[in-house]
Amino acid sequence: MSELIISVSGLRGVVGETLTAEVAVRYASAFAAFAPEGKILVTRDGRESGEMLTEAICRGLQSAGRDTVDGGVAATPTTGVLLRDIGAAGGIQITASHNPAPYNGLKLFSRQGRVIPGVEGEKVLDLYNNPKPTAAAETPGKPLDCGDTTAAHLEAVLGTVDAERIRGRKFKVLLDSNHGSGSVLGRRLLESLGCEVTILGEQPNGRFAHTPEPTAENLAGVLSAVETSGADIGFCQDPDADRLAVIDAAGRYLGEEYTLAMCVDHVLRERVGPVVTNCSSSRMSQDVAEKYGASLFRSAVGEANVVDTMIAKEAVFGGEGNGGPIDPRVGFVRDSFVGMAQLLDAMAARELPISALADELPRYEIVKTKITLAKEKVAAGLDALEKHFSDAAADRLDGLRLDWPDGWLLVRASNTEPVVRAIAEAKSNDQASEWCATAAEVLAGV
Repeated sequence: MSELIISVSGLRGVVGETLTAEVAVRYASAFAAFAPEGKILVTRDGRESGEMLTEAICRGLQSAGRDTVDGGVAATPTTGVLLRDIGAAGGIQITASHNPAPYNGLKLFSRQGRVIPGVEGEKVLDLYNNPKPTAAAETPGKPLDCGDTTAAHLEAVLGTVDAERIRGRKFKVLLDSNHGSGSVLGRRLLESLGCEVTILGEQPNGRFAHTPEPTAENLAGVLSAVETSGADIGFCQDPDADRLAVIDAAGRYLGEEYTLAMCVDHVLRERVGPVVTNCSSSRMSQDVAEKYGASLFRSAVGEANVVDTMIAKEAVFGGEGNGGPIDPRVGFVRDSFVGMAQLLDAMAARELPISALADELPRYEIVKTKITLAKEKVAAGLDALEKHFSDAAADRLDGLRLDWPDGWLLVRASNTEPVVRAIAEAKSNDQASEWCATAAEVLAGV
């Protein structure tokens, strides 16, 4: 990431290089100029640079007349709940998600406690790119006390499950927070559910013990730790704790796609209603929804798009296949704590290990590739793919998605590189790989 990456929901870059205090204040000020009157909540994911950025942003907003609330280290979903609980006009979470330690970023929240919608994000982006001269406020804003930052989130999550049922099982849980913000609420939640808890990387200082994205490759040491500790389940969070990967008692990586699908299965067992995923998430959730007679709707990739569709369809559950479940009873933010509570509740309700719950799901293989393609050729390339794969149902919601009875292929342009990303899912790895390879051949001829 050699350049600052700015989107409609936030920005991300290398601290001291592409992301400086000046850039952060300018972006936060653009957000504050757009947000309604009221105090602004500022939180961070534990990275060492977060404290410096918090101080700069709060001082910048106060000079513009905004009261600020420093929520300290907090998970991204906690920020969404806390913002609503204290009645803030908006929120800024300082996080670079799964990027390495030298990175940081800003994620913007509306007063509804969700990542700001795309339309609002475009307005903030315009104000950032075209700042209007403003004088310092006659009365500077004040720093305000936050109080207990996790109580409201804890109560909301506990309210979605049978806590007594879970407590009765006395689960042994290993939580890998990897020195991110997840441990702040993670221990409190799991102990409230009667679990015996071991936490790896509990101190939220951003000094990651392993590469922060919770993939199988990055979690090799955690896989063995779950097995040797005798844990019933292992939970692995990314640094801002909006994503959750799962490990079974034998140290098998179930991954992030299974997180959402298993949560959907548990929720629909108890109440049937619409479910929303993005168009790059596993077909498992669709199969689960069909099993219960529920409608599944797809959105474009991106949390804000999923949330927009969930609200429009009055969904009972949703999320993204990167381990980001969203429960509207808690908030419209991807939430690893929702995932942990729902999966423990499913294990308790059915008296089954997490391995059995995963093995019940339909099995698919996902292949992800990059294909070099100049931006000006993308439109023609998608047309060529739709023509070549004429036996598939085509959808242009986000790039081009092609669906067959036994799988799908999604091809969409990168926002930051002259490439398209091809993702295929099928019953076999060979079939998924073949679709990606064929897509590359077709695009090479454009």
